Amino acid sequence: MAYMCQTKKKAIAPQIKAVLAKYGVKASIAVRNHSSLVVNIKSGALDFIGAANKYNKQYSEQRGTHYYEVKGDYQVNPYWEVEHMEQVGEKKIANFFKELIAAMHGKGSGFVNHNNSDIMTDYFDVGWYIDINVGDYDKPYNLVK
Repeated sequence: MAYMCQTKKKAIAPQIKAVLAKYGVKASIAVRNHSSLVVNIKSGALDFIGAANKYNKQYSEQRGTHYYEVKGDYQVNPYWEVEHMEQVGEKKIANFFKELIAAMHGKGSGFVNHNNSDIMTDYFDVGWYIDINVGDYDKPYNLVK
C-alpha cells in the first residue's frame, strides 16, 4: 500500500532540493493524502511551458489532431515526460526531470520507492506515488531569464 509521511519527505527532500538548485528551479515539496510525494514547481530558468507546447504541437501535427496550448500550468506525466522532452530536443529539461524523478523515488536517501504492481491482475503495490506540477491554476509558472 502506498504510504508517504513527513519523516520520509524530510529524508528525501535534500536530494530533491539539490536537483532544484542545480537547475535554478524553485519549488515546494509536499505530501498529499499520505500516499503521494508532490513537487510543485513555481519558477525557474527552464522553459517548461514552451517545451510542453513544442511537444503538444509536434504531437498534434503527427496525429492530425487539435493542438492544445499549455497556458501557464500543467501536470507532468512522470512516466513519459523525459521521453517527450527528448523528442522535441529539450535535453536539459529531460535531464532535469530524470534527476528529479530519481530523487523523488528516494535515490540517495534512506528510503527507496518500490513498484511491484501487476496491472494484469489489478494489483498495485508501490511505496508511494509521485506528482510533479509546473505552476498552478491560479499562479502560473514564472520563467526567470
